[in-house]
Amino acid sequence: MIAGLTATQVGVIGFCIVTETGREVCFKLAARKYAFGVKVFVNPITALGVVFWSVELVAWCWVLGAAPLSIAFPLMSASYATIALAGAALFGERINGRHALGIAMVIIGVATVGSAGL
Repeated sequence: MIAGLTATQVGVIGFCIVTETGREVCFKLAARKYAFGVKVFVNPITALGVVFWSVELVAWCWVLGAAPLSIAFPLMSASYATIALAGAALFGERINGRHALGIAMVIIGVATVGSAGL
């Protein structure tokens, strides 16, 4: 259990991280397919990203009302790592040593906040 949070709060924060990652993947797909212009705004991939964004907004507002912000917000930083890893896995983006070190430091920071609370 993460200090200061219930299992439900941890689960919803995890859900927010997943939906944020999904949103960014959708927006990246749309940007790659349609580059710039009006088409990037009016296609199903972008619409799915907006759905992810909307669902995350509702879930995050619940978290803000139910959990200590000083713990919940730093935990959301895990999305930086999940988005970078999704970019590598889905788009073949390269993660060099410095990037990997940064991801590891984010994960260590999230684990530290999660295990100790603030």
